Amino acid sequence: MISMSVLMIEAFYGGSHKQLLDLFQEEIKGCSVFTLPAKKWHWRARTAALYFMQTIPPSENYRVLFTSSVLNLAELVALRPDLAKLKKVLYFHENQLVYPVRKSQERDFQFGYNQVISCLVADVIVFNSAFNMESFLTSIGSFMKLIPDHRPRELEKLIRPKCQVLYFPIIFPDITRFLPAHKLERDLLMTDIQDIEDGEALDSLITLQNCKADDGLMRNSFACLNPVPTAKQDTRNQEGLSNISDSLEDLNSVRRTEGASAYHGEDMGHVAINPCSMLGGSGNLEENFSVASQHMPLHIVWPHRWEHDKDPELFFNTLLKLKENGLTFKVSVLGETFMDVPDIFAEARRELASSVVHWGYQSSKDDYLKVLCMADIVISTAKHEFFGVAMLEAVHCGCYPLCPKALVYPEIFPDVYLYSTPQQLFKRLQTFCKRPYLARRNAIKYSHHSSRFRVHGLLIQFNDVEEHTSAMLAHRYYHQD
Repeated sequence: MISMSVLMIEAFYGGSHKQLLDLFQEEIKGCSVFTLPAKKWHWRARTAALYFMQTIPPSENYRVLFTSSVLNLAELVALRPDLAKLKKVLYFHENQLVYPVRKSQERDFQFGYNQVISCLVADVIVFNSAFNMESFLTSIGSFMKLIPDHRPRELEKLIRPKCQVLYFPIIFPDITRFLPAHKLERDLLMTDIQDIEDGEALDSLITLQNCKADDGLMRNSFACLNPVPTAKQDTRNQEGLSNISDSLEDLNSVRRTEGASAYHGEDMGHVAINPCSMLGGSGNLEENFSVASQHMPLHIVWPHRWEHDKDPELFFNTLLKLKENGLTFKVSVLGETFMDVPDIFAEARRELASSVVHWGYQSSKDDYLKVLCMADIVISTAKHEFFGVAMLEAVHCGCYPLCPKALVYPEIFPDVYLYSTPQQLFKRLQTFCKRPYLARRNAIKYSHHSSRFRVHGLLIQFNDVEEHTSAMLAHRYYHQD
């Protein structure tokens, strides 16, 4: 833990916003934190600056201001000139320029506009994925055309140099105590990467990310995309896209750092999932699984917010189609509910009653993880996803992911876990319902390596921009003892 004069502001203290801020508070001693509850998002975005103007006391000790893009940063520093001199770091969990709406007239111009002008006054702008960053930057021009006249021009050129991608740091507890026997068996039966016989799966793995061991330290799970170009990286990698030049030896060296003793009584502390070590199963593992696990019905989990942008209609219609075809499965529907719950949830609850294992939000984190650990497949049908914490939490718990081949997902998962059409999703689930062991044996191999994103390293370097440009602020790591 370090000591630093950091002012942290979160206008919507809930979900991933809360998770990130809590992690900062663990790492930074003496930071000053000011938040508003995660309610009435639109009001928070519009009025939070005025609230924080009155509640944040003046201090000569502040050096860094960190906030998410919910806050109108331009308004705050105009209302509080003493905060304008701080090094201002703006973090994007999402962006309002491409956030899906059911009707175009429902898009409120002011919220995207707030984010654009916040970027103009920020010193460093951090996005949780390349998809989030590129979709925002490339939409600024068309978004500003909504202004009837006297439109600003070339704002992207002003904003882009300050932008970078740093994947959201998810820190997991040890979940081995929640894993069912067949998942523990699977991990013990997993072979090293050298034994994978499926050339296509191996090629997909190799092209996933640039995941080399760095000075003996495993790269952070969500920092595989390096926005800082090196001699080995092309222009696509500079924009946060995957680099396909990694050799098998590079990947093997990463695997060798992971250690094989995670299941043998070691105290693992916090565990970070590692998308860079996603492995498909190999061999005829269904013969090795316990007989009981081979015949258990497929357990599907959907752990998302109960809102239209997660497309629950597609998810439930797919399950109802499976049921109409006489296929057997179990389903758990998790996630938070808000004021406007789509009607499809009540309808699906009635139609799928005999298949439902869990239904609704799990208030206890342990209870939530237990459900994920018991599930076989995690589904996303999202129309919008800028990172996807819920999917990665499920993968950490041993679930096989099925995600749209769009949004952020191609950054995180190999093609084998992606679908392009609703029919493809149905066919994949149809196969898994008939042969559940295929999902169980080929679930992503999560990593128990305990390296993690050094969040305070980012802020240390924000303090001295004259010596450290924004391009040098990414990817600081350390080992936990």
